[in-house]
This record gives sequence, structure tokens and C-alpha cells, in this order.
Amino acid sequence: MTGNLYRGQAGLPFSSTLRVYEPLEAFPEGQREAIRAAGARAASRAAVENAELLASLGRITRAGGDPFPTGRTDLVRVTSAPGVARHAAPQAGAPGAGTSDAGAAAGPDGESLTGGAERILLYCPSQLVLRAGLAANALMEGIHGPLAEMLIPEEQRDKHQERIDQVKARDGSIRVHTRASTWGIPFSWFSLFAEGDHKDVVESGGRILTVRVWAPITEAMERARYAVANLALAAPDLDMLDDLAQLTEWLEMFHVNSMVELDYGAVADKVYPDESPMDIRLGIECLAEGDMTGAAAAYRRLASRWIPIRQLARAS
Repeated sequence: MTGNLYRGQAGLPFSSTLRVYEPLEAFPEGQREAIRAAGARAASRAAVENAELLASLGRITRAGGDPFPTGRTDLVRVTSAPGVARHAAPQAGAPGAGTSDAGAAAGPDGESLTGGAERILLYCPSQLVLRAGLAANALMEGIHGPLAEMLIPEEQRDKHQERIDQVKARDGSIRVHTRASTWGIPFSWFSLFAEGDHKDVVESGGRILTVRVWAPITEAMERARYAVANLALAAPDLDMLDDLAQLTEWLEMFHVNSMVELDYGAVADKVYPDESPMDIRLGIECLAEGDMTGAAAAYRRLASRWIPIRQLARAS
């Protein structure tokens, strides 16, 4: 695979992801060697994205009507963080705190961008069997449930539930490391990041393929809790408050030395440079101060950027 699928993705929905990368010690002992080996096999982030996309296209076109992943192999993404993060919460200059401090940034394949500090590897398994099951359940419970029942036969759903049961029996307690969104990024995700966090802009042929933003999980949770506290007082009926509360609970499941990554995916070519994290921060600050005009202005900037993207989901 040369990267054509990864670069093109023609005709596919814009898909963005929020991922948590954990140190190897955070995984059950029985999983560590398989995760380490899978991470070592990943030649590059582009190769991982290519392999995942190619596998998904293969599943929807294979004979037998089973669109679910089998779980025979699981892709693992790898990044790195300064070794000091093993002993202390990230300080100024840690990944996500800025873009120029020595030892602060890690590339998408785990290489050091600034050098200097000893680094530890962090891993994010794809967990496609579990995520496919969750996605199918959400589809069945949604307004398109009757259509989903026609597209995914009950026999195949039952077969996939057996795979999920096997994974849970083998691995025990499960933390799903990846959240995905199509046709736009939930505004709550932007609350985890700040303007100064490390960004990696991936370009090819004059197009932006994706933008990835990283933050230490301790900083991401601090930002989310700040947003929850202020929205609970200033705008308790806002849908984003529930989203943020669920997001905070999810992040609390992971190792304290983890990293959070927002991967824009192909939508980055439509919106980057993107000031959404700043607009979310300013909007929440304005609400906390009772400045409804400022909050409305921040929302208008967000809406003008993202509503056209979400409308593409209904375009013919």
C-alpha cells in the first residue's frame, strides 16, 4: 500500500477520532507483549491508517454479509512522551503545554521532534471488535434502527456478540481507547485542548490529510473539569455539559501518564487553521463571567466553521 487510500478517501464520510495512548504498564500483563509487538510492526502512522481503511473497505464488500471485524489482528498506534512523565504530572514544556520546549513534542510515529529527554512509548490499540459492537448497538437503538436491521442480519450480530464475549473473557476489564465522530468534531472534544498544545499537520500534494493535536491526560482532564464546573453554573441545560461529563468520566479510566490525541482526519483540509479550542475556551469564560454577547460571538464562530461540514452528511 503506497498511501493512495489514506490520501484520497474519496467518497467516504469525514471521520475524526479522539484517542488515549497509555504506557505499556497500564495494560493487563497478559496483553502487554501482544500490544508491544503490534506497535513494533507499525512502520508509520500513514501505514496504520491505510491498513485500517483498507480492512474496513474489505469487510463491507466480502461475501457472507458479515461486516464486522474478526479480531484476528488488532492495529496499535504508538507515540511517545518524556520519561519524566512516569514520576510526575506534566509541567510547562511537557507534551501539549507548548510547541518549542526541548523534549516536549512527539511525532505521530513516536519519534522525538525536539530530542534531549528520555522518552517512553505510549500505545493505543484499535479494539475494532469492541468498537464495532458499540457502533452497531448505537445504530440499532437510533432512528435508523429498522434500516440497520436490514443491513446487518441478526445472525451476524449474534456472531459478533460471541467475539465480544471472547474478548471480554480474555482481557477482563475493558477501556475503549478510541472515540470516533463523522461529519464534524463534537465541540466538547475541543475543551480538552489549548492553542499552545503540540500539533502535527500532515500534508501531501498541496492538501492537508489530517491535523493531530496532543495533550497530557492530566491537563485534558483539568480543562474538562473546568468547563463542566462553569457550564453547570452558567448553562446547566446545555447539551455540551452532558457530553463533557461523560468525556471526563471516560478519561478518568486511564493511566495518569497517558496522552490524549485529537485526530481531525480528512476534515482538516476544510477547516484548518482551526481556532475551535480557543473559541470553546473563550465561550466558556464568557458564560462564567455573564458575558452573553461574548459567548454568542464565540458560538457564531464555531457554527460558521462546523455547521457547513455537518450539513454535508445530508448532501446528495
